[in-house]
Amino acid sequence: MTELPKIILASASPRRAEILRTIGWPFEALAVHIDESRRQDESAATYVQRLAREKAETAAALTAGLNVVGADTTVVIDDQILEKPVDPDDARRMLEMLSGRWHKVLTGVALVDRKSPETRVAYQETEVKFAVMSNDELDWYVAGGEPMDKAGGYAIQGQGARFIEGIRGDFFNVVGLPVRLLYELFAG
Repeated sequence: MTELPKIILASASPRRAEILRTIGWPFEALAVHIDESRRQDESAATYVQRLAREKAETAAALTAGLNVVGADTTVVIDDQILEKPVDPDDARRMLEMLSGRWHKVLTGVALVDRKSPETRVAYQETEVKFAVMSNDELDWYVAGGEPMDKAGGYAIQGQGARFIEGIRGDFFNVVGLPVRLLYELFAG
């Protein structure tokens, strides 16, 4: 596949939109609202794939013609899922957990392909190593507000980049949309 089909991105995420613009994938964004509560005993991989599916299928029900893509990202450390912080104290707690350690970032991607009867769903996992953060760095980063709408409380593509020591896997996955995985879902 060399020509990328136009899609509906079931997301209000400016980061996902920027990734698609950067790689030249034509899209329209359609924000949908679903219940993002995690179910009891739900693994991180199951969680992100379920939310991606629900976003894509909700948007698909509102549109006609175009393929629809949904995505959801979370961070996991010590088998604990770190969603978006609820307040600055929660952001600081998350960043303290990540400081000086490796963690995993999982993004679920779902494709409602108008030519197929089934929604295709998969996920990507990437490992990220944080540098040790001082109290002054934690205070500065949290006070700046960037952690507040990000899974795990940081943005690898923003000011949080200064605290990243290493990455194993797909950078775009950490930002919120693993491009290669999306391409493979279309290829089928």
